[in-house]
Amino acid sequence: MAINFTKDIEIEKSKTSKIENVDFNNLTFGSVFTDHMLVCDFENGKWKSPKIIPYQPITLAPSSKIFHYGQSIFEGMKAYKDTENNVFLFRPIDNFKRLNISAKRLAMPELPESYFMDGLRELLKLEKDWIPRAEGSALYIRPFMFATGEGFHASPAVAYKFIIACAPSGSYFSGKVKVLIEEKYSRSANGGVGFAKAGGNYAGQFYPTQLAKDRGYQQVIWTDDNTHEYIEEAGAMNIFVRINDTLLTVPTSDRILDGITRKSIITIAEAEGINVEVRKIKVTELIEASENGSLKELFGAGTAAVVSPISGFGYKGKDYELPQLENTYGALLKKRITDIQTNKTDDPYGWRVKVD
Repeated sequence: MAINFTKDIEIEKSKTSKIENVDFNNLTFGSVFTDHMLVCDFENGKWKSPKIIPYQPITLAPSSKIFHYGQSIFEGMKAYKDTENNVFLFRPIDNFKRLNISAKRLAMPELPESYFMDGLRELLKLEKDWIPRAEGSALYIRPFMFATGEGFHASPAVAYKFIIACAPSGSYFSGKVKVLIEEKYSRSANGGVGFAKAGGNYAGQFYPTQLAKDRGYQQVIWTDDNTHEYIEEAGAMNIFVRINDTLLTVPTSDRILDGITRKSIITIAEAEGINVEVRKIKVTELIEASENGSLKELFGAGTAAVVSPISGFGYKGKDYELPQLENTYGALLKKRITDIQTNKTDDPYGWRVKVD
């Protein structure tokens, strides 16, 4: 897939680099940051020209509306290197489109495509040496936007800041996770902002997730806000269920994020001849499938981990274990996606974007 980059980006290079002090063999997800970041301000009803500057703190007034009314959105994506040191992105236009979908829902200004794509290109050209090549590693990219306009009045801000920051990262999860099916709390509601990548969605997850961790689980499987009868997402990821040889996932909605990894998994699974069903999944169906032995796999899907296998789940005081399979759909689909991302195989879908 080819993308035309046309917008000039003003660049201020860092005088020194932190890269020599980084242990690329021991990277904790999202804790080490590269030398530069892209910044762009929305003021007086329009976006100003984007700039790339040294990575640095941001100064905001206490009255900035981000602190009071939560206008904050973000995306998560990665850059990869192949064996010849070429740099690739994976479905970046989807991230750009979803960022603007989120912006519109939170009454924030939409970003021009050229600012997003050209900004990524120029930033990655500067930070190319920060992209790790170890298996499962990548340069995590965090585009985000928040309200900088000031005032205590409950209304949309008049000024915003868009930033792209990067962090070299290893694998997001190690091993399988045990999850708790939520019976009380909800991630989102009909008519709400669950489909948007809004910061508040994640803030609201932390307390119920901590309660689950206190009981020995690593994550939560969210259920619908009305009846808690249907499963919806796994932590901050879309969820997939394998019953016998059928792969199930729930449809997107006001409550459920239109995950890019989720869409990729569905497409690849169908190409592999796997029967895929996109439909509602009742908790009772999951329990019955576990009890009769037809439940083969559960896994989360998202940018950071690609596929995160689930070893078991808890519900109403009882634990259910997943079988230990040698050849899983999750492992197969993860390999297919990561092989495309890292240029190890052909990309028949046009998802891989080379950064020249």
